[in-house]
Amino acid sequence: MPRSKRAKVVHLSKVEKKPIKASNRATAEKIQECAAKYPYIYVLSVDNMRNQALKEVRTQLSDSRLFFPKSSIQRLALGSDPSKLPAPAPNTHLLAPHLTGACGLLFTFRPPTEITSFFTSFRPLDFARAGVIATTTFTLPPGIVYSLGGQIAAEEDVPVNHSVEPRLRALGVPTRLVKGKVELDAEGEGHKVCKEGDTLNSAQTALLKMFGVATSEFRVGVRAYWERIEHMDGDERGMVTVLDEGGGGGGGGGGGGGGGGGGGGGGVGAGEEMELDGDADEEGWDGLGD
Repeated sequence: MPRSKRAKVVHLSKVEKKPIKASNRATAEKIQECAAKYPYIYVLSVDNMRNQALKEVRTQLSDSRLFFPKSSIQRLALGSDPSKLPAPAPNTHLLAPHLTGACGLLFTFRPPTEITSFFTSFRPLDFARAGVIATTTFTLPPGIVYSLGGQIAAEEDVPVNHSVEPRLRALGVPTRLVKGKVELDAEGEGHKVCKEGDTLNSAQTALLKMFGVATSEFRVGVRAYWERIEHMDGDERGMVTVLDEGGGGGGGGGGGGGGGGGGGGGGVGAGEEMELDGDADEEGWDGLGD
């Protein structure tokens, strides 16, 4: 009889994790080079990520370096696990607990006051995507449908093209063509596209974009930053200041980064600083994991 295909051998032995990819290794090496070059390292948190807005940030901060790889690569590059990769500078591993979620690293010569001021003022608007919370209520007024959906006076706006009418009906808007113009087939207050606080679906976001309603704000926050300090005796030290506890938990100051090497057990609260002595470990990659 032919051998049954169901009779498969299942190995219960533990398989070693694959080493880091070459591209991730190169990224980690670049992060380490920048950590040795720049005196400031900022941990950034990003809301409503947009490529165009990120390009503008890179243009405005052309004298700096910005990295947004996977958070695990960022943590390891800063020395969170010295058995796999040594810290590039004293106490950079203290930033590791804050590298969670949508985050990145900014290497620069600019001081904290300038960086925080820049990101506070830089908040461009873009069209919302499905799954986000609506920040405003938008309603199409009854009558002729205009290009901006009643956001400005009808005398200053133009009616939508008649070819858009099938698309509006497909998105759930009750419309009809009257003498070549698109009219809203609804009485009273009109058709409510979204309500503030609701979770937007794909149809709602398509309508908001169609009528030029940009509600998604690109925001960048600074969770913590590392600063290189040169002492009178010639020793180089690193100090970490936590600005936002929500990014990685205030308890990650010393040993929370997974054996960062030399960190104390106490946490660092928002606005507090931590400074420790010690040099980076001299161990090699040793099969850096993802």
